[in-house]
Amino acid sequence: MLIGELAELAGTSARTLRYYEEQGLVRPQRDTHGYRQYDEAELKVVHEIRSLLAVGFGMDDIKPFVECLRATGSGHVCPDSVAVLRRKLAEVDGLLAELADVRLRLHTQLTQALAHRETPCSSPSPTPPSTRSC
Repeated sequence: MLIGELAELAGTSARTLRYYEEQGLVRPQRDTHGYRQYDEAELKVVHEIRSLLAVGFGMDDIKPFVECLRATGSGHVCPDSVAVLRRKLAEVDGLLAELADVRLRLHTQLTQALAHRETPCSSPSPTPPSTRSC
């Protein structure tokens, strides 16, 4: 299939496919006129690339998955892919811990703000209560 056909089937653009080729991830054949020709295996590779990008992997992280996919038919079973998965999982766990800390701090601040708002002002003021700020 030509680059336009692959782009349409993969839900991407020809420009993106050329970028993947520059990164060494997609391997087109060239016909006698120099046009890129892709076989069905490249569609699977492009789907793998796009799914990994969608969950936050970078282009360098994706290379072991593509190599593994070409060698075994599955991008996740080779030692290099497993190492990248472990590293990415540890990164995500760290981000989740940071987010949990931020959430706790925000919850504490909100609780304090609501408690302060519900507490009447300690000093009397000549300003009517509806316009008074504490």
